[in-house]
Amino acid sequence: MNIIEKFRRLAQSKKKTIVLPEGEEERVIQAAAFLKKEKLLTPILLGDADKINKLGTSLKVDLKGIQIYNPVKSEYYSKWAEMYYQMRKHKNVTPEQAKETVKNPLFFGAFMIHEGMADGAVAGSINTTGDVLRAGIHIVGLAEGVNVVSSCFIMVLADGKILTFADCAVIPDPDPEQLCSIAISSARTHQRLVEQEPYIAMLSFSTKGSAQHPHVDKVIKATNLLKEKMPQLKVDGELQFDAAYVESVGKRKAPGSPVAGKANVYVFPDLDAGNISYKITQRLAGAEAIGPIIQGLKKPFNDLSRGCSVDDIINVACICAIIS
Repeated sequence: MNIIEKFRRLAQSKKKTIVLPEGEEERVIQAAAFLKKEKLLTPILLGDADKINKLGTSLKVDLKGIQIYNPVKSEYYSKWAEMYYQMRKHKNVTPEQAKETVKNPLFFGAFMIHEGMADGAVAGSINTTGDVLRAGIHIVGLAEGVNVVSSCFIMVLADGKILTFADCAVIPDPDPEQLCSIAISSARTHQRLVEQEPYIAMLSFSTKGSAQHPHVDKVIKATNLLKEKMPQLKVDGELQFDAAYVESVGKRKAPGSPVAGKANVYVFPDLDAGNISYKITQRLAGAEAIGPIIQGLKKPFNDLSRGCSVDDIINVACICAIIS
């Protein structure tokens, strides 16, 4: 069984409800029909029901039994617009602006999560990452113990080993507190998706004082914060990649480390390192890169590439169901 089949099987066992705000998009409609047919999860589509059903007919997919909500016509619209106004009036949002905002399917979908009508959301096929994250942050909010939304990639190596790399897509230059939050979120994602205990390496160009630099100090501070916040986690830093990955090198460079030589969660010091590393691993080592997986929210609100395929939407929805 490959990793995608595993994710679909896991999602099926969770029996979650995932809202798809971009319900008038053809790829999303096809994905929703497949998710429903295969009983992977319960999809909800947002948009105009007549338009969605006509598209479903032209695409020759069965939408029977899939709930469709039109935000403006919904019984929840006025209530949630008032809720949004109360949430954001300190930011000078007016009642009129709140009403306009909740008409947006991204925000309406986020309220469905907030109110327990859905376990997560998947969007981004026609919206920017910034717009998707904004709705998630404003309405769903951050998870306990973290102070930032971040991302990770699940890296499936040619030998079958599965690693988590973070952050590879969101935060350009995290400070120590943000780096600590990225590690917490990544550990949770790895545990839920890969079903392995996380061994977290806080990466640097230094191992245990082999070099001195403010960039190294940042990683050391983040590691110490993480140990204070989550003493139950297996974490170590600062570690070079070879010390974290290769057992013989880890024993030599970081003797006694609980992580060196067996890390499966790799937290990079900045977005340059993370983004470059996952792409090198993908292109030169032939690894499968699954993501980016958005993490750090109370409930998942996952992003898609605007060039995504129907299968991409299906797979991200399954991931969303697993981590919710």
